Amino acid sequence: MYLTTKELAAYLEMSEQLILQLIYENKIKAVYDGQQYIVNKEQFNQHLKQVEKMKQLLEEWKIEPIPESYDVKDED
Repeated sequence: MYLTTKELAAYLEMSEQLILQLIYENKIKAVYDGQQYIVNKEQFNQHLKQVEKMKQLLEEWKIEPIPESYDVKDED
């Protein structure tokens, strides 16, 4: 199933202009059918899930404490 930019904007609760900007920046994959851009909904949802998963992994990585190095010598 394909969504138009207007439908995708409503689905994501964003402006259509922002959706078009993201398409032009190649941040959203879309196909131009001669009249408008259309986005494959299943591919988009899968990509969105992967992005959310990567964001979560990055947040977990940020809060992970830095392990103490065993090579550190006391200079005193």
